[in-house]
Amino acid sequence: MINLFDQLQALFREESFLMLLIMGSYLFGIYLYKRTKISLLQPLLIAILIIIPFLKLTGIEYIEFSNKTHFMNFMLGPSVVALGYVLYEQLEQIKGNVISILTAVLSGCIVGIISVILIAKGLGADASLLASLAPKSVTAPIAISLADQNGGVPALAAAFVVICGVFGGLIGPIVLRKLGIESKLAQGLAMGSASHALGTARAMEMGALQGAISGLAIGIMGIMTALLIPLVQKLF
Repeated sequence: MINLFDQLQALFREESFLMLLIMGSYLFGIYLYKRTKISLLQPLLIAILIIIPFLKLTGIEYIEFSNKTHFMNFMLGPSVVALGYVLYEQLEQIKGNVISILTAVLSGCIVGIISVILIAKGLGADASLLASLAPKSVTAPIAISLADQNGGVPALAAAFVVICGVFGGLIGPIVLRKLGIESKLAQGLAMGSASHALGTARAMEMGALQGAISGLAIGIMGIMTALLIPLVQKLF
C-alpha cells in the first residue's frame, strides 16, 4: 500500500502529468461552460478550483509546479502574438480610428493604475503590495516583470492579473450591456484594456471585431502600463 502511495506521488510530480492536469482541467471547464452557459463557470476559474486543491492534497509546492509547467508560461507570449492574425483580418474596420483607440486605452490605463493605487493606499497597503497591484490589467508576463522591477511581488502580481481577468470576463459584457454601449470598437477596447487575455477570450465570443480590437488593446495597454507605472509611483 505504501509502495503504491509512493508511486502515485511520483506520478503526480511528473512534468507530463502536471501538464495534462492543466490542459484537462481547462478543457473540462470549457465543457462545463458550453453545457451550462453559466457565466460564473469560466474555464480558467474551473481549472483553478481543480488545480489548487490538487496541489494542496499532494503536497506539491507552487515553485515545483511552476518549474515543471514553465512551457505553459512560455506559451503566453506566442498566444498573445497570435492575436495579431485576428487583428489583420479586421484591419479595414480599424483604419481611421487610431487616435480614438490610443486615447481610449491611455485613459483606461491611467484610471486603472491610479484608482487601484488610491483604493489600496486608503486601505493601508504597503509599497510592495501597491507595486504588485498596479499592473493588474496587463498580461501575466508583463505584470510579473513590472512588479519585479518596481519592488512588488511577482507571484502576487500574477494572482491579481488572474483575478482581474476572471472578474472582467464575468461582468464586462454585463456592464457594457447595462450602459448601453453598442459600439463593437468600444466593447473590444474595454474588454482588452480592463481584463487582458481573459477579457479578449470573452470579447471573441461577442464578435470577431470585438476580439480583434481587444487583442490590440492588450498590446497597447502593456506598453502604456510599463511607461506609466514608474511615473505614477513617483507621484504617490
